Amino acid sequence: MIRAYKFLLRPTVRQERALSEMLRDHCSLYNGALQERRDAYQHVSKTTVKYGGQSAQLKEIRAFDPECQGRWSFSSQQATLRRLDKAFAAFFRRIKSGDTPGYPRFRGVSWFDTVDFPRDGDGCRWDSTPHDPTTRVRFQGVGHVKVNQHRAVAGHIKTVSVKREGRKWFVVLTAEQDQPKPLPATGSVAGIDLGIANFLADSNGDFVPNPRHGRKAAAKLEAAQQALSRFPRCKAKDRTANHQRAVDKVARLHGTVRRRRLDHAHKTALGLLRAHDFIAHEDLKIRNMSKAPAPKPDPDQPGAFLPNGAAAKAGLNTSVNDAGWGVFLTILHAKAESAGREVIAVNPRNTSRTCPECGHTAKENRPTQEKFHCVACGHHAHADTVGAINVLRAGLVRRDAKPA
Repeated sequence: MIRAYKFLLRPTVRQERALSEMLRDHCSLYNGALQERRDAYQHVSKTTVKYGGQSAQLKEIRAFDPECQGRWSFSSQQATLRRLDKAFAAFFRRIKSGDTPGYPRFRGVSWFDTVDFPRDGDGCRWDSTPHDPTTRVRFQGVGHVKVNQHRAVAGHIKTVSVKREGRKWFVVLTAEQDQPKPLPATGSVAGIDLGIANFLADSNGDFVPNPRHGRKAAAKLEAAQQALSRFPRCKAKDRTANHQRAVDKVARLHGTVRRRRLDHAHKTALGLLRAHDFIAHEDLKIRNMSKAPAPKPDPDQPGAFLPNGAAAKAGLNTSVNDAGWGVFLTILHAKAESAGREVIAVNPRNTSRTCPECGHTAKENRPTQEKFHCVACGHHAHADTVGAINVLRAGLVRRDAKPA
């Protein structure tokens, strides 16, 4: 199996400058390759440029510009071109499926924050000595950078990436390792129902409170963003010191919220996997759930629109995104693979409207957000607990179903 590790880098001033230049030059390569594809399609009889042709030009590009493109790893530049090729593959896939296409866009220097090295030892070298407290990673054109390695890396290093987050730098490793020893069996199964009032409710009647990290930091974020809005928009090189400090403060607050949300997701997922052998959850389409409502044109007044509940939906969308369901479910599935647990997603349709006692399904069974009262048999329970019980039953049926 493949496992990822992320460590904080401690570059010197010179190394930090070199890392920034590496991101800048890879961003220039990405944008140049994108421009070539656009020009070839628009002006040369709709010719399509592929990765192979652009990769073959790298040798000439490096010879033409040795001070910028020529000093970086050849394989990392190939990875940047593959990154663009994947963006176009996803673009054509969305067209065929009828989704919003989303044509690949040019990247600004501040929005291009990752450089990938496809193989350890080719343009980079992870140097971790077991008995040496100082770990370093070497990047071509940068040098040996100190790493704050807070845990051991197990397995064979496959890829290395350098990533910038605000003013901080990180190295991300992927390591191939043997399947770890599974957690001891508990004999317990559970269904979970994700929500807003409570982050989740399980089929045993327990609840995990919603930490609402984004809402708690909303006041500070609003003040910081208002302070930033007073400065005119300009490129990073033209910012004053006060402007840069305002940018850094907004980025730092967003990073704090992101890390807290991620920490809560990791701890919640680990607690569930330690307690249960089998977990079922709703197969939520989070992107569809957080879409803005479509406008309603007024038939009597051309150019006017009827109320469509956009303001209320905007608040709900904010709460859905703040909860971080997608991040949590991704972490839950990844940890389940390592722990030898089974996690299954089921159809969420009517899970909170079906009575677990008599099976009656009706909208009236859920008079409020929290209460469940079956109109057929009179069963009372918390609506989220009822949903978790029905999710568990659907998950067990799906697990035990014979394959076709």
